[in-house]
Amino acid sequence: MRTTTARFLQYLVSERNASEYTVKSYREDLTSLIEYLLKLRGRCPAPEEVTIPELRSYVAALHEAEYLPSTISRHLATLRGFFRFCQREGTIENNPAKVLRNPRGGRPLPHFLTTEDMDVLLHAPPIDTPMGLRDRAIFEVTYSGGLRVSEVVGLSDEDVDFEEGVMVIRGKGKKERLALLGPYAAQALQEWLRVRILHPSFQKAPAVPVFTNKFGTRLTTRSVGRMLEKYLKQTGLDSRTSPHTLRHSFATHLLDRGADIRSVQELLGHKSLETTQIYTHLTTAKLLEVYQRAHPRAGLRETTIQKEKTP
Repeated sequence: MRTTTARFLQYLVSERNASEYTVKSYREDLTSLIEYLLKLRGRCPAPEEVTIPELRSYVAALHEAEYLPSTISRHLATLRGFFRFCQREGTIENNPAKVLRNPRGGRPLPHFLTTEDMDVLLHAPPIDTPMGLRDRAIFEVTYSGGLRVSEVVGLSDEDVDFEEGVMVIRGKGKKERLALLGPYAAQALQEWLRVRILHPSFQKAPAVPVFTNKFGTRLTTRSVGRMLEKYLKQTGLDSRTSPHTLRHSFATHLLDRGADIRSVQELLGHKSLETTQIYTHLTTAKLLEVYQRAHPRAGLRETTIQKEKTP
């Protein structure tokens, strides 16, 4: 099973264009299953030997260990994907993980920044140093296009069209979409590119990475994460903020300001509308605020109830 797992992880990278984080999560989930089966059987079984009762027992063990429903659902998604890969290779006929059901439980709402906090973050990097200009451009481009961090570091010069104000994004599964490059993001990016080209390590070549480190090579997702952590400490913003928070903030702010969910789905590159709909829960407070301010009888309910309770 370990050999098949290695091939599966390589498949995710080479054919599905999965991010480092995704591959890491799949590896950890499958390692967890292998360790469980080792204890259960005393040896590591081949994929075709794994049974549905064993997988149900494994899921029960996750519940007993008090894993969150969202974490268990992620494990199940990993199992379905792995055994689907085994079907593709012809190792098994039926996917034993297909019958497993996700646990009930509300999906946690994604963390996002308010527009005020977002403004603080965007202005945190200094503009009097090359790296400061780069960091500000990364934040602006990520927030402008609602990009994943892997998509940001994967940008090359040829992907950016300043005249049209768009970027070609190569997302999950090697799918391409257009993301918007707003005027603030375009300005920040142009200022960074002007100093990047002056760096001694810069070399003009095909597929030049837009965002480079001090050695002139493409940034990694982890580098962006460390860079963000630095600015969070400087500004005192919520430490839960991650590069993906900027993508969550992008979607939430658009919906708050009246964007239709289908357009947001398209901009995020979501295959399913259901994935995008989680952001509608975040806007409930905003809708309630608008309702209470605009509806002629919205503010009467509390007063009326109080009068009815008065003896």
